[in-house]
Amino acid sequence: MIEVITLALPFFGIIFLGFLSGKLARLPRTGLAWLDFYLIYVALPALFFDILSRTPLHELMRGSFALATTTSTFLTFLIAVAVGRALTGAHFRTATLQGLIGSYANVGYMGPALTLSALGSAAAAPTALIFCFDVVLIFTLLPTLMAVFGDGDQPVGATVALVLRRILTHPFILGSLAGVLGSASGVELPQGIATTIGMLRASAAPAALFSIGVTVALQPVDRPYRELPALVAVKLVVHPLMAWTMVTLVGGFPPVWLHAAVLMACLPPAATCYAAAQQYRLYVDETATGILIGTAASIMTVTATLYLVTHGLVPVLNP
Repeated sequence: MIEVITLALPFFGIIFLGFLSGKLARLPRTGLAWLDFYLIYVALPALFFDILSRTPLHELMRGSFALATTTSTFLTFLIAVAVGRALTGAHFRTATLQGLIGSYANVGYMGPALTLSALGSAAAAPTALIFCFDVVLIFTLLPTLMAVFGDGDQPVGATVALVLRRILTHPFILGSLAGVLGSASGVELPQGIATTIGMLRASAAPAALFSIGVTVALQPVDRPYRELPALVAVKLVVHPLMAWTMVTLVGGFPPVWLHAAVLMACLPPAATCYAAAQQYRLYVDETATGILIGTAASIMTVTATLYLVTHGLVPVLNP
């Protein structure tokens, strides 16, 4: 257990430092703008490029793994939507945002930091696949459902164009695609460029974790909402169980791939959920509170999952 705490302490310690800084410094939310830009457009794309370019191409072609993990996220989304509607009777647009809270993990900022530190470089390929395909899933579901259940008559072509633009221009996706091309070509980068990318990669995880802490500290929390504990429970408990089930049913993956899937699924709701709520001007305070509750609760659930994974207590039925 000491080894697990040693592994989890830096992870959540940096988040706590960010949270404490956000509470004490009293700087405006706009102060995060450049850090978020650095993370989204520079550091994290460099991280995913470096990971994927060093990964053998055949490991990146496991479509069955991507199908299993993306299906688990989609099924968890449906469960969260059903839970949200059952508890609040919300309209489907609001229920879509409730579904995000219950299914969309913080796979971009927290995912690589957790899986690579816990499982090593062997977790690089499954981590990148889960991230890329979960982003595609959410960026497809969100605008599509908002358009279908909206009051206006959004043209189908405009919705499709919006979905494709958000997927194909996302910096993380572009960095990942560049990494796949690098893996396929086998071209060695000049030493100066490789060193620069290595420095950016090294800065990505601590900067992302610190940003999460500050973001949580600055979230406006109005009042408790009765559906949020249930949605957070779906995210932190049901999602990793669903990921384990789907990856196990498909089978044929190394244990580290299964463990990466479970760890990625056990992460708290992504800050992207709050950005989506702000974009649609719907369920904003509730989403902020859900991220806060989920991040706080994940200290216990992620640590517990780390213990299960690192002590071989996650069953591997079809290696």
